[in-house]
Amino acid sequence: MPVAEATQALVRLARPVAPVGVSLAEALGAVAARDVVVGTGLPAHRTALRDGWAASAAEIVGASPYAPVRVARAPAWVEAGAPLPAGTDALLAPDALGDDPLWIETEVAAGEGTRAPGAEFPPGPPLVTAGERIGPLQGLALAEAGFAELDVRRPRLRILAAAPDTLSPVLAAWIAAAGGTADIAMRPAPAEHLAAALLAPGADAVLVLGGTGPGRRDGSAAALVQAGRLDAHGIALRPGESAGFGEAAGRPVLLLPGRPDAALAAWLALGRPLLAALAGAAPEPAAILPLTRKVSSVIGLTDVVFLRRVAAGAEPIGGAEIPLHRLARAEAALLVPPAHEGYPAGTPVEVLPL
Repeated sequence: MPVAEATQALVRLARPVAPVGVSLAEALGAVAARDVVVGTGLPAHRTALRDGWAASAAEIVGASPYAPVRVARAPAWVEAGAPLPAGTDALLAPDALGDDPLWIETEVAAGEGTRAPGAEFPPGPPLVTAGERIGPLQGLALAEAGFAELDVRRPRLRILAAAPDTLSPVLAAWIAAAGGTADIAMRPAPAEHLAAALLAPGADAVLVLGGTGPGRRDGSAAALVQAGRLDAHGIALRPGESAGFGEAAGRPVLLLPGRPDAALAAWLALGRPLLAALAGAAPEPAAILPLTRKVSSVIGLTDVVFLRRVAAGAEPIGGAEIPLHRLARAEAALLVPPAHEGYPAGTPVEVLPL
């Protein structure tokens, strides 16, 4: 099955998970379920951006050491973040006052050193939109705006991995970085036992690592047939040709090859779109980088080429059957469409950060 067709079919099996309310700290990295809007502009009053003396700019226009201006009331000292006293709209520097605080020798522009009411968080525009992944800076803004809890969608994925297993922690880390959670369990060897594991509750989707090839002990596809439905087994993807997917217990099941490069390629092509669909995530902006070397591909297959980011762009380091000492250097990947024979050096291409 072509990768584009497989991705569409797999995503159709997914429905955005139900929103859950979590603390702001727990929401970081998750996908927002709803727009988050400030109802009333903040701050409510003009506040100081730094320490200084609160003054009315209109009262000290033209003030200078040669022409000091006398004010009716001495300026009040204000700490950074505090509201300005009524009748003031600017801050004088800490050293602006002389021996007599009623005589001002420095003028200041209206609003200088202050934040106007409603300027920090204007009402109306959302701080976070539904489908947006909540990053640390959004978390900072939300905390400053007074939000303690948020509704997010955090898909739960179960990884069934055979022993010995070194790949599932990598997948679990990627899932967590994309806003989901993952629990790792051992993949039972007999097909009937694996079929039972596919039906176990407590996950929104299941990933099966290994057992997808034509070997005598490769029973992942057979187990999925027993547990539910196998929609595809064999994807026009290199590496990752033996990947497959289907449905069991009303949820998507993705079969990933056991070889690291093939498993990671199948996760990039199929797993990431599945996780985004479960989280209700909005499409993320593409990262475009120029290739530093030519990339060759086979017509009819989606080739996954692993890349290393360098100053000049993206350096191809290998694709199918890449050894682990080179795969360990990968920082991004390129999916070459099946209609392309590759790209010459210097071509700007869309890359997937790892």
